[in-house]
Amino acid sequence: MKNQYFSRRKFITATTALAAFSSMSFATNNKPLNAVRTEGSEREGLLPEKMTVGMVVFEGFQLLDTFGPLEMFGSLRDEVQIVIIGEKKGAVKSSAGPAVVVEYDFADAPKLDIVMIPGGGGTRREVNNPVFISAFKLLAQATPHVASICTGAAVLARTGLLDGVKATTNKRAFKWATSQGPNVKWIAQARWVEDGRFFTSSGISAGTDMALALIARLFGQDTAVRIANGAEYGWNNDPHHDPFAKLNGLVD
Repeated sequence: MKNQYFSRRKFITATTALAAFSSMSFATNNKPLNAVRTEGSEREGLLPEKMTVGMVVFEGFQLLDTFGPLEMFGSLRDEVQIVIIGEKKGAVKSSAGPAVVVEYDFADAPKLDIVMIPGGGGTRREVNNPVFISAFKLLAQATPHVASICTGAAVLARTGLLDGVKATTNKRAFKWATSQGPNVKWIAQARWVEDGRFFTSSGISAGTDMALALIARLFGQDTAVRIANGAEYGWNNDPHHDPFAKLNGLVD
């Protein structure tokens, strides 16, 4: 009887252990979707099946440069996730006053599919910030698609990554912005310019047109048109249509 008692107890103990092990295995192999990570991105909590768009901001960034393009990409929420990156985490004020929260600093930034940088008054400071320029360069080098809006092209040019590349920038600030990259093939009359993996736009609202062009390349023209119509936005889909170059005396 005693032996039967111990045998029964051992059986119960073994069965309990096996159930616990099976439960652990199930929990490990059946994680919720948002627990699945790409290699090296466990801390980000991002979904690997989605394209990741990163917007780099700084004190004095321009609001429409930033949120015009992001609104277009935001319409692809089932396929795209957006992150805000900066030199430091926390609130960063725009040139107009309202702030945005930086989720990731450069050292913490997740792997991106697209990185964008806006313009704004703060670009005149950041072109002389070697820490910012160096960190942004590393991020852009590791990203398949790189885009600048407005005078963000000046910051991108300072990295040297635009050397030998066709690009454009804000027409009112064209002389200053282009001086930041003497080896860039600057184009005075262009709403935006595509050259390989680089997209650069003219001033402010042009960034939204450029973002739709990038969406057209990656997701198809019909998708870009659908997004523009959904936003009730009159998309200038002609990169050569740039009346502001003449308005600012850059062409005859």
